[in-house]
Amino acid sequence: MWQMRVSSGTNADLLNLDAQRAGTALACVFSSSDEFEEAVIRARRAAGAYGRSHAHRRVYWGCAIGALIVVLVTVL
Repeated sequence: MWQMRVSSGTNADLLNLDAQRAGTALACVFSSSDEFEEAVIRARRAAGAYGRSHAHRRVYWGCAIGALIVVLVTVL
């Protein structure tokens, strides 16, 4: 993880090194925590963490009942 610095340089050299490292820090790609949470939820949904939607089942049964009604109306 972190290593202890052993240096023969001055404190100014160490501060300069720290300033250079600070300039290379990565910024967060999200501008707010809401965007981060939205991205997490979107990723979890894509992975199937929340289960499948039941909308496809409703559409299937709606079509089946509709077809049954059409058959019954044309026969009677």
